Order: sequence, then structure tokens, then C-alpha cells
Amino acid sequence: IQLALSMAGSLCLWTGAGRLMEHAGITRMLSRLLRPLLHRVFPSTKEDAALAGSLSANICANFLGLGNAATPMGIAAAKRLIDPARPKVAGDSLCRLIVLNTASIQLIPPTVATLRLQYGSAQPMRILPAVWAASFLTALAAVLTAKLLGASSGRKGRRT
Repeated sequence: IQLALSMAGSLCLWTGAGRLMEHAGITRMLSRLLRPLLHRVFPSTKEDAALAGSLSANICANFLGLGNAATPMGIAAAKRLIDPARPKVAGDSLCRLIVLNTASIQLIPPTVATLRLQYGSAQPMRILPAVWAASFLTALAAVLTAKLLGASSGRKGRRT
């Protein structure tokens, strides 16, 4: 019960911090910084501003370790990536979104830090360099693998 309460407190704190960043315009700034990367990974964001916004918000929330807050934006982006002509087929872009969310680059890992603090760590954020390296490399490998598998599948009519 004590662990659950401390995790709930951490989730509330970081969700509130995410909301403050949104109201302060920091997430918009991060979205502008992410735009060139989004256009490369998800080419359809060039024509679909709503998709770009959902993806940016999802990635920013994941950066902050706010997986629960990122979920609604990820679902909105996934819906926009579904090909209406083939709604039961996951296209390459949707697969890239899923692997990117699964790998999730985190700048701040609040859950792990809270667990470390709860179990007596004197420096719960000391793991940051390892978290950054592992999450960046995992996300890079996941996106490249999804791109390679999508390109090698030979499917016609893919929506990228």
C-alpha cells in the first residue's frame, strides 16, 4: 500500500508538471524542435497537422516519463495513421508509432526514480545517463527495424 501511494503521488506530480509545461508553451516549443524528426519518421505529418500535433504531444509526454498522459495522444495519432481503405491492417507508420511508444525515450524516468527513492536510494536520479543511452538506442533500433521490415515486406499500397 505504501508503494502504491508513493507511485500515485509521483504520477500526480509529473502529470501536473506536464500540464504546467503545456500551459507555459514548453510542449509547443518541443513540438517545433521535433518537427524535422517527425517528418522523417512519419512522412504523412507534412500534410496532416493534427497528426503532427498528436505525435509531438505523445512523444513529449513520453520524454517526461508520463506514459499514462501520453496514451490518449498516442491513440489519437494511431487513429489518424489507419488507412480507411484497409482499417484492419497496420501500416508501416502505425507500426513505427507502436515501436516508438514501446521503446519510449525518457528524459525523466519518474517511476524508476520513485521506486529507487522508496527503497532507500540516496541519489535516485543517478541512473539518468544510463536511462538516456538505453532508451535512445532502443528507440533508434526499434524505428530502424520497423522501417527495414516495412520496406522488405513488399506490401503494395502502404500508407507511410
